[in-house]
Amino acid sequence: MFAYSKIMQALAVGGGNVTVIQRFLASGTWTAPTGVTSVDYLVVAGGGGGGANAAGGGGAGGFRTGTGLSVTAGTDYTITVGGGGAAGQSTTQGASGSNSVFSTITSAGGGAGGNSGGGANGLAGGSGGGGQSGGGIGGAGNTPSTTPSQGNSGGSTPAAGGNYPAGGGGGASAVGGTPPTNTSNAGNGGAGTASSISGSSVTYAGGGGGGTNAGTAGTGGAGGGGNGAVGTATAGTSNLGGGGGGSGGPSSVSAAGGSGIVILSYQVASQTVFTFKSSTRWTCPTGVTSVDYLVVAGGGGGGSCSGGGGAGGFRTGTSLSVTAGTEYTVTVGGGGTGGAAGGDNSGTNGSNSIFSTITSTGGGTGAALDSSIVGNGGSGGGGNGGGIASATGGSGNTPATTPSQGNNGGNGGSGAPNYGGGGGGGASAVGTNASGSSGGNGGAGTASSLSGSSVTYAGGGGGSTLAGGTAGTGGSGGGANGLANSNSVGISGTANTGGGGGAGSSTDLSGTTRSGGGTGGSGIVIIKIN
Repeated sequence: MFAYSKIMQALAVGGGNVTVIQRFLASGTWTAPTGVTSVDYLVVAGGGGGGANAAGGGGAGGFRTGTGLSVTAGTDYTITVGGGGAAGQSTTQGASGSNSVFSTITSAGGGAGGNSGGGANGLAGGSGGGGQSGGGIGGAGNTPSTTPSQGNSGGSTPAAGGNYPAGGGGGASAVGGTPPTNTSNAGNGGAGTASSISGSSVTYAGGGGGGTNAGTAGTGGAGGGGNGAVGTATAGTSNLGGGGGGSGGPSSVSAAGGSGIVILSYQVASQTVFTFKSSTRWTCPTGVTSVDYLVVAGGGGGGSCSGGGGAGGFRTGTSLSVTAGTEYTVTVGGGGTGGAAGGDNSGTNGSNSIFSTITSTGGGTGAALDSSIVGNGGSGGGGNGGGIASATGGSGNTPATTPSQGNNGGNGGSGAPNYGGGGGGGASAVGTNASGSSGGNGGAGTASSLSGSSVTYAGGGGGSTLAGGTAGTGGSGGGANGLANSNSVGISGTANTGGGGGAGSSTDLSGTTRSGGGTGGSGIVIIKIN
């Protein structure tokens, strides 16, 4: 499964439109809905890690916001949400945060705090890291330069001062604090900036507080900045882009920066279709009482040198009741991994996709040569070739749904010398059995027009053969072809179709050089608000 979360809210506005607010808490994909030509945006990068050993606070991630950014309806935009930088060690400087990106807008990761142990100054970034004690220089903010500025510089430190206090990391709206001369008090993190794009006022991109060996450590800036410390500092807050706090002595513990965030706001008409290619949380808009849906799970991985992966479960329907104001978790299942090369290795089943009360089950993995392990699932994986006792394909529609979410995988064959594997089941047809010198074909998928055009999903993966013969073809709907007489890694199912992975093969009749199976295709969730 794609490892990220986003939150989408929609608020009723005049003229039959709704305003959609979508928060990306980790990297993913946004598909611009029909009719959307511009968006308002907030892009905050990951905060920098704090330094250790009388060290500076991490700089906040860059903060950029604006209105009316042009987009093209139907285009997939890659969303990158930057991670926070790692904390520093006694003699090793921490890491700067990572950039966050949407379309043409890039916010730079916050700079790491300076380290006394390594003699390293604060690093430049969206906002700069605070300087280490004893004349350390704070990193430059707004680097690279943007207009308006995306951040501020970290605080520098006097050449001498008490118990070695360090500077605070810069924040989106203020520079990092500088310790007063001849005191033990470290600099505070620079304050962040508030935004109401999410529907309520939230402050982002505060700098991390500086550390000190004694006295008073710097506090983190408003907007998720972590507090500095004499001992153990505080991490920047996740999805606010705050800098990590710096820490005091050589055995103290500094803290990591907080991850960033991307928020989009745009208007759509009623009856709009939303396509989710990665997992999300979605709040039902005012006035919406039902949705039409398509939920396709991830396809199963192909076996190493035998059965094709089963397609992910396919479920679709109309007028599913939803409750305005309720937040629904949308889970888009990832494809299963293919069986590893070199042995009798089945892969893994695909992961489930879920919307509201609708769960589609991941496709079953294809069996490996000389192994009876095969996956049941939305559609079952193809059975093994090789002539051992059980070559039966996996069961589809498991667990059972009405209408059925998929079909069984095909059986493997025992016919020497090519030992074909069965095809993975598809949404509308069983995988075919291996026969003679041929692997089984993947079962066909099912077409849906919910997206606005007819697209076929959930085809099964093709079975393979050894050292010649004819490999099975993948089923329509993203199922991958099997291989024949090849030591290459199996072909993967098509992303966001739930297609099963193709089985691996071998150029060796004994199968000792078996290649790995292909990965299943990830699933998809599509809804239309009524």
